[in-house]
Amino acid sequence: MSSFVLKIIAIITMFIDHIGYAIFGKFSFFNYIGRIAFPIFAFQISEGYIHTKNLKKYFLRLFIFALISQIPFMLFDSLISDELTLNIFFTLLLGLACIYIYDKCKYKFVAIILSIAIGFVAQFTHCDYGFYGVAIILLFYIFKNNISLASIAFILATAIKYTISILKYGLYDVYISLFICTIIPIIFINLYNGKKGKDTKYLLYLFYPIHLLLIYGISLIK
Repeated sequence: MSSFVLKIIAIITMFIDHIGYAIFGKFSFFNYIGRIAFPIFAFQISEGYIHTKNLKKYFLRLFIFALISQIPFMLFDSLISDELTLNIFFTLLLGLACIYIYDKCKYKFVAIILSIAIGFVAQFTHCDYGFYGVAIILLFYIFKNNISLASIAFILATAIKYTISILKYGLYDVYISLFICTIIPIIFINLYNGKKGKDTKYLLYLFYPIHLLLIYGISLIK
């Protein structure tokens, strides 16, 4: 699978995830499918860092679209929660910052400590996917040369995420199902062929805020 194919899978499953809230107004089977999206986006950030020709522009692009997307995201998020949450671009931006620190820092343990701190920032500022989101972005980069280790690290991180939920809220079937659905995208990531495919630099950037506004509009007329 090329990067283009992975992005299309992530975008489609993200759309299914979000449209589920507009249709049902609550968690539904659509949201299980939606768990496939974010790990692919996280992997793409690692690949983006490796292949970008201009890192400053990459950071700036993520930041600008994080700002652009926040109001559409807040409108959409109002369908789900009253809590203020920062959209996924903020999570991707913080994950990219962790990769940069890890790559440039001579002492990797220092980079890990700084990345953990950034992960907590993501968690306490209510970035979408929080600490977990930042963590798996960095893990995909750390193990970029060994897809088997990357897969194991990703699955373990996901297991920890849902174990914490089980410890907090109890052992419910929903968490087991969410865990299984969240690790499914590692199959697609393992099929990645390292090729770019079609040039879709701005596909996600534009689709994200537009589809959130569309879904919010649908929720108003249902």
